[in-house]
Amino acid sequence: MSLSRRTILAGGAVAAAATAATLAHGATPSNAARFSLKYAPHEGSFKSRGNRLEQIAFAADQGFTAWEDNEAAGRSFADQTAMARALQQRGMTMGVFVASMPRWSEFRPLLGGNDNADRERFLADIRASVDVAKRLNAKHMTIVTGFMDRKLPADIQTAHVIDVLRRAAEVYEPHGLVMVMEPLNTLVNHPGVFMTTVPQGYAVARAVDSPAIKVLADLYHEQIQAGNLINTLASCWDEIAYIQFGDNPGRNEPGSGEVNYRNVVRWLRAKNFAGVIGMEHGNSVEGRAGEERLIAAYRAIDAASGRDA
Repeated sequence: MSLSRRTILAGGAVAAAATAATLAHGATPSNAARFSLKYAPHEGSFKSRGNRLEQIAFAADQGFTAWEDNEAAGRSFADQTAMARALQQRGMTMGVFVASMPRWSEFRPLLGGNDNADRERFLADIRASVDVAKRLNAKHMTIVTGFMDRKLPADIQTAHVIDVLRRAAEVYEPHGLVMVMEPLNTLVNHPGVFMTTVPQGYAVARAVDSPAIKVLADLYHEQIQAGNLINTLASCWDEIAYIQFGDNPGRNEPGSGEVNYRNVVRWLRAKNFAGVIGMEHGNSVEGRAGEERLIAAYRAIDAASGRDA
C-alpha cells in the first residue's frame, strides 16, 4: 500500500505521447477540461503546489474530479472536515481511505489465523471507520486481510476470512458503505500476504454475498502477480467496486512501464465505469516536471475511445 517515489525515466508510447502533449501546451493550464473518468490523485501527487488543501485545489483546476487518501482515518477531526469541505466545494468525489490494515512489521495472520483477537481488532477498526466515512463523504474503504498462517490450511483460513467479513458487512450495510478487499503482490512488495489476486478476492466476495464487501482491483499488484488484466477484470467484474492504477515496474504514472493503460481505459469506458480510479502510484520524475508529466499521461490515456473496445 505504501508508495515509494523513485526517480525513474519514463518510457513507452504513452509516456512519449504524454510528454509531447505537455510540450505542445506549455505549463499545465488552470481550469482545464474535466477528465472523463474519475481519476483520483493523492497527497504527494502535486506536492510542489503546497499543502493538502492546495493540492486538492490544483488537482481540481487540472480537471481531476476525485481524490484518494489512504491515511485519512488517522488524521485529526479538523483535517478530515477541512478536506471534505474542500472536495465538496470543488465537486470532487472522495475515494478510498484505509479502514483496516495489518501491522506490516509483525506478519500477523490478522483475519485468517486462529487468533480471534486479531479479528476483533479488525471489527473495531470497521466500526470506527463508519464515522470517518460519513465525515469525509466517502463510500469505499480499503481493507487488507493480512498474512498467511503457515501452520493452518489455506482453506481453513479462507473460511475464517469469510466468517469475519460477514460480521463486518453487518456493520456497513445499514450505512450503504462498502469495504473493498485489496489483493497485494507477493513478488515485489508484500511477501506472505493472504490475498494475492483479484480472482481470489472475487471468490471471497461471492462467498460473503453482501453489497458491503467487494474487491479493489489494484492493477499494479495484479500485473505483477498474474497479469491478464482485462480478462481478469471481465471475469470478476460483478464483485469489483474500485480500481487503482500504477504502472510496472516502478509503480509510477501510466506510460512509465509495461501496462497498456490506454486499452484498460478503453475497456472501462466501454463498461460505462463511473467509479473512482485511484492513482496509487508515484511520479517517475521529481518536481513540477514530474507533475506535468503525470497530468499529461492521464490526458493521453483518457483520450482512449470506448467505441472500438
